[in-house]
Amino acid sequence: MAFIGLLVRWNKAYNLTAVRDPLEMVSKHLLDSLAVLPFLFGDSVLDIGTGAGLPGLPLAIMAPERRFWLLDSNNKKVRFVRQAVLDLGLDNVEPVQARIETYRPEQKFSTIVSRAVAADEILSGSNAELLAYPGRLLLMKGRQPDERIETTGLPSAVVMIHRLSVPFLDVSRHLIEIRST
Repeated sequence: MAFIGLLVRWNKAYNLTAVRDPLEMVSKHLLDSLAVLPFLFGDSVLDIGTGAGLPGLPLAIMAPERRFWLLDSNNKKVRFVRQAVLDLGLDNVEPVQARIETYRPEQKFSTIVSRAVAADEILSGSNAELLAYPGRLLLMKGRQPDERIETTGLPSAVVMIHRLSVPFLDVSRHLIEIRST
């Protein structure tokens, strides 16, 4: 709830999210983010296009044993994430301001998660090298995706689509899980 309080306060000045009502933020941001918690794999998680720290910050709060890197190119959103990390005392989170095309970390990630970036953008070119083997790519979507997921960047990948149930949210939510084996 401290995260929601920070989001409400910063949202007034920085327009981090279109959702303004704190109760709506609980279902549309917090609980929606946490719906993917059971699908996390390994100990290193990269959140691509984190925006206001979603889903990375709620996941980091609930999984303190894992390390999280929250990547976004928007300076004001990364500033919010940095402040939230400080205020919430999250020593397992590293905010990163960069574009996915130019981000070249020293390590690979056992899980890559995103609410805002398409699979082909993450799996194109050298971006696919960000995912460890074995690893999981988790893409959060609204309605059930009907497009074919191209996994040429990941040899021997397995694609699964899960219907997510988010408490107090009466809209369709799905998770595309791509496992690199």
